[in-house]
Amino acid sequence: MKIGIMGGTFDPIHNGHLTLGRAALMQYSLDEVWFMPNGNPPHKGNVAAPIAARCKMTELAIRDIKEFRLELYEADQKKVSYSYKTLEHFHETRKADKFYFIIGADSLFMIESWVKPEKIFPVCTLLAACRDEVSTPEKMNGQINYLRKTYGAEIGILKAPLMPVSSHELRKWIKSGKDFSSYVPDKVAEYIKKEGLYGAKDK
Repeated sequence: MKIGIMGGTFDPIHNGHLTLGRAALMQYSLDEVWFMPNGNPPHKGNVAAPIAARCKMTELAIRDIKEFRLELYEADQKKVSYSYKTLEHFHETRKADKFYFIIGADSLFMIESWVKPEKIFPVCTLLAACRDEVSTPEKMNGQINYLRKTYGAEIGILKAPLMPVSSHELRKWIKSGKDFSSYVPDKVAEYIKKEGLYGAKDK
């Protein structure tokens, strides 16, 4: 199987994440995309919602898309999860499958600051989503060529519409009482309001 992996805090998961997953499915003929909430992310600091809530929101967001799957490997880890260890685990335990690690353009430019990035490239193909001001074709291609020459990396560009709001901005909107329902799946919006996440009020 060809499997895409999208990791993140999903705090909360939003429509942009789902759009990116669909783009990966179509553009690279993937069989599945795994959405993998991270319980102890090394780069994000403290997250706003507990891991159980973030996993539930992810499950609600993807349950109606048969190619999408909730992957709990990192959520179940008690210590900090590092991408290279996670990807090595899947590479070793599912030798017949080919993995595609879905990241943003910002991560493509920061990946050398990650823990042991040289161990990521041999076990997966990176799919880098074009977004933000770093996503000009010249900059993207320059970084991709650099990583290919330096690490032998396999990297593809993932073209997807930009999400006009980030999870961080959504949390601020929710806390302020601003309507956020058009930016997340309906079931996720209902769950956030019901549980009072991010200071939401259940109207």
